[in-house]
Amino acid sequence: MTHEEQLRYLIQALLAEGAQYEGIALPEDVQGQKELLRALMNVRPPIPIGQDFLTVQDEYLSTERDMEGVADVRSLPPLYCDERMVLWQGDITTLNVDAIVNAANSGMRGCFRALHPCIDNMIHSKSGIQLRLYCDELMKRQGYEEPAGQSKITPAFNLPSRYILHTVGPVIEGRVTRRDRELLASCYRACLELAAENGLKSVAFCCISTGVFRFPNREAAEIAVKTVTNFLQIPSSIQKVIFNVFKDTDRQIYRSILGPDRAAVAGV
Repeated sequence: MTHEEQLRYLIQALLAEGAQYEGIALPEDVQGQKELLRALMNVRPPIPIGQDFLTVQDEYLSTERDMEGVADVRSLPPLYCDERMVLWQGDITTLNVDAIVNAANSGMRGCFRALHPCIDNMIHSKSGIQLRLYCDELMKRQGYEEPAGQSKITPAFNLPSRYILHTVGPVIEGRVTRRDRELLASCYRACLELAAENGLKSVAFCCISTGVFRFPNREAAEIAVKTVTNFLQIPSSIQKVIFNVFKDTDRQIYRSILGPDRAAVAGV
């Protein structure tokens, strides 16, 4: 199959799974087809699927990943304040680190809203259907929703990273409380501890809880930096921590806290 044929095969296979999809026409343009595939993956419940589908899906997503390009963590300039830390603006799903951090919800099975722009949705979309199935097994064994401030590790499947660290941040209702701050710090600490337990060397953090969970961006960044800095004082396998930001406002906030990277100091 060509890449375009793989795309159409995957869409048609998912449409055939439910009577509610009867009458949905395949968009003529490739971008429309890609959005339909992602939407179908987003809303699909964690039920088994055939190996033929997964084989084509993995080939398709791997090609999409390579076409988008992989960001090499080794090329990112370290911060002047600590060479083990990096501030990087970009798409966290393109990083080839040992683990990226996913800001998950308490269900821990991904975002079920079609084409939602949250990081949880994007990570599951690019990783593939196996990630939701894997998370579903974890949560069935656990038997209750994931509390805030903890962490779970899963394979990254079709992402360039090796693993995903899933953590649920605090949801802010009104003013930020001391407990909210403690839970956010616990998210960062739990991810680092779990990464170290698994012998990982590099971890990329998103801005946990600052989106729809409404944690104020600057206070969240201050907690993130303090928690990571304190953890790095203790010997572990962790050699590099990337603070990943997507928005310009978050980049400015982290830069004001962390200072310049070594390339900027050197005038590169």
